[in-house]
Amino acid sequence: MKRVLVVEDDPPMLRALGIGLRAFHFSVVAASDAGTALGLAARSAPQAVLLDLGLPDLDGLDVLRSLRAWGSVPVLVVSGRSGISTRIEALDAGADDFVTKPFAIDELAARLRAVLRRPAALRPSEQVLLGPWTVDLGACAVSRTDGTPGEAVHLTPTEWRLLALLLRNPDRLVPGRELLTEVWGTGHLRNTNYLRVFMAGLRRKLEADPASPRHLLTEPGLGYRFQP
Repeated sequence: MKRVLVVEDDPPMLRALGIGLRAFHFSVVAASDAGTALGLAARSAPQAVLLDLGLPDLDGLDVLRSLRAWGSVPVLVVSGRSGISTRIEALDAGADDFVTKPFAIDELAARLRAVLRRPAALRPSEQVLLGPWTVDLGACAVSRTDGTPGEAVHLTPTEWRLLALLLRNPDRLVPGRELLTEVWGTGHLRNTNYLRVFMAGLRRKLEADPASPRHLLTEPGLGYRFQP
């Protein structure tokens, strides 16, 4: 049974989607706002995401970009916004498909099955060099660049999301507010200690000298930067 994260802020629609998708033998995890959705995506590892664009705390397109920043889970946008520019923007941001409300639940289930059938090999694998490590963002794997054996590096889902945002923006200062919004949601903009704690963990795992990092840099009072 495939596990689907349904992100929808309208309670009756959320209930209807849950009932309808379960009838088609999907396991459903529900979220009514962006912060909850991003947390569930990190913890429950859904196999697909149904994403409404009109969320109360963050635009759905920003949620989509955040999901794409740390993984390749299939995302099917379900929205009342029917304009062609919205559809193009969603697809350019990484959506696998776009369904306009209202829709038939059997068509929605069929589109879900279609995106789930796409082989993972068709999704881009991004490999970034970080010191002695090769970080494969598509496969969520870290290996020695020179191929020599060594202790495996295991990153948590939150560490992956944070690292992916930095590695996909080499040499760019990524403001702390942007990282907090993309990784934890807009409700955590004051929790700057999250960034200090998780960046320290990433440095311990990936930097040769965590006390004097060469690649995962802090710009005091501003944010963080990945220096290749």
